[in-house]
Amino acid sequence: MGARNPNAGQRPSARQMLAKELARLREESGKSLATLGEETTYDRAYLHKLETGARVGSPEVIAALSAVYGVGDHLMMLWQLAQEDAFPDKYKRFMKLEAKATVRYEYAAGTIPGLLQTEGYAREVLQAARPRDDEDLAEQVAARLGRQKLLQGDHPPYYRAMLDESVLRRGGHDPKEWQAQLEHLVTVSQLPNVTIQVLPFAAGLHALMGTSLTILWLPDGKAVAYTEDQHSGQLLESAKDVEDLRLSYDLLRDLALSPRKSVAFIKQLLEDGTSCAPDPT
Repeated sequence: MGARNPNAGQRPSARQMLAKELARLREESGKSLATLGEETTYDRAYLHKLETGARVGSPEVIAALSAVYGVGDHLMMLWQLAQEDAFPDKYKRFMKLEAKATVRYEYAAGTIPGLLQTEGYAREVLQAARPRDDEDLAEQVAARLGRQKLLQGDHPPYYRAMLDESVLRRGGHDPKEWQAQLEHLVTVSQLPNVTIQVLPFAAGLHALMGTSLTILWLPDGKAVAYTEDQHSGQLLESAKDVEDLRLSYDLLRDLALSPRKSVAFIKQLLEDGTSCAPDPT
């Protein structure tokens, strides 16, 4: 009797499916990794990691491989599914729920929310978390930016983002990237389904200090909440827990600047150019 496969009966992940498809396409093409590297301008070792599932890749490398193999958007569709593996397991259920949400409220205590981040700002935020290497960082950035499609499409959710003033005072190290991020906030605030508010320091102490919060309303009327700090996150589905957090959010919203004044506040930061902290060295 042969050895039992420990993975027998398990459903393959999208990441595994993408890796197998990349390996199959190269085998059918008769190309070596070295040849593929020359045609795509990507290192052969990196391409090998994609075929073994050690890496999920970025949209750029997937687009390059799609062009070489002539498979249209087939690989990109697989990649969009596989990129979810870049997120921790505890976050994946939240991601499934957020894709269904019709209304989304968010309070950001530390950084600008991922749905509102520019590529440059996202890269610096994720780099601060010390990714394993440049490839790992690129994948994390791509996965984060990919989630921003939630705000687009025919029926995007209504999204209200409340930003603590400290989020807007702690700029990135690159003044140009930080300016681009602030400008992006102003631009996104003009979308009909997006409202941005600033919670000023003058609001004082409150129940959500140090905690970022997201509340999702689902089509069936149910609401869930996700709380997060720098090192952990928690999905809460109990009606009582969600109601308590919603009350905390509503109390903060009463103290926040109006949407019009909030956008004016961000524009003033852009004008002053003082929100980007000087290099401490």
